[in-house]
Amino acid sequence: MPDFAGSAEPSIHQLRLFLVLGEELHFGRTAARLHMTQSALSRQIRDLERRVGVLLFSRDSRTVSLTDAGRALAVEARATVEAMDRLRVRADQWARTLAGHVVIGTVGAEAAMPYTRAVLEHLRARHPRITVEIRSLNFSEHLAQLLSGDIDLAFLRPPVPETIELLELATEPRVACLAATDPLADRTEVRLADLADRVFLDVPPEVPRLWWDFWAVDPRPDGTRVRYGPVVSDMEGLLLAVARGEGMCFLPAAARELFPRPGVRYLDVVDLSPSVSALGWPAQHRNRPGVRAVREAAAAAMAAPGWGDAPSR
Repeated sequence: MPDFAGSAEPSIHQLRLFLVLGEELHFGRTAARLHMTQSALSRQIRDLERRVGVLLFSRDSRTVSLTDAGRALAVEARATVEAMDRLRVRADQWARTLAGHVVIGTVGAEAAMPYTRAVLEHLRARHPRITVEIRSLNFSEHLAQLLSGDIDLAFLRPPVPETIELLELATEPRVACLAATDPLADRTEVRLADLADRVFLDVPPEVPRLWWDFWAVDPRPDGTRVRYGPVVSDMEGLLLAVARGEGMCFLPAAARELFPRPGVRYLDVVDLSPSVSALGWPAQHRNRPGVRAVREAAAAAMAAPGWGDAPSR
């Protein structure tokens, strides 16, 4: 048994190695996954066992398995690593605040929309010393990073979880996005009922279902459920899947100009509700200086001539 006397506390790095090895139960695969040598991994695990004073793994020439102590300590190790990750996120948030820096996420084509430019111009005019990082995110990332605090705010399309507050910026119709080979592609407009038998593209399970249910119109007005096809993670993957005839989707009408693609057609849907563009932020962060500065810049932009007021959620 490792000598516990005088041992130091384990490092977070060692705990991460321990957790990955506990998943793989193979030193070679774990080392490859972590981009390190097997001998370096073995040294770190032996040192970790010395530090905690118990054997974490049983090894022989052919197998690696967690000991009872290893299984028990894995729970605590994971909690410790997750707590450290949260600490780093919070520290980064406050570092951004103290430095006058904000990170704003965008999804789809939101970075190219006129209201996004207007808000950022007002922010720059009101707070010239605040630096802004615009981060383009995929379907899975934009809400997850907003909720985790990895980004401060986001230009996005609702619906969103209740813990995210919204300032609505604009409204526009949604259109059907179909393959050019679809029998309906030559029409100028369709109804939802015309699309009832079409396969709809899906998104990864990390995406909140309420968001994609809205974009898929699932269930449809008559109560039928949507039949889903391939999973796509971002706009380029989505448009490629549509062009290949693997499924359809609904997008904001601006997609016609922003995402013209060979093999893709956009059709008006006469009985489809519109979509809303919004600025979102975690409710618990609304009064952080950087978040407040962007919120106030957005309100000022909306109050400018040519842009009507919009409600805040």
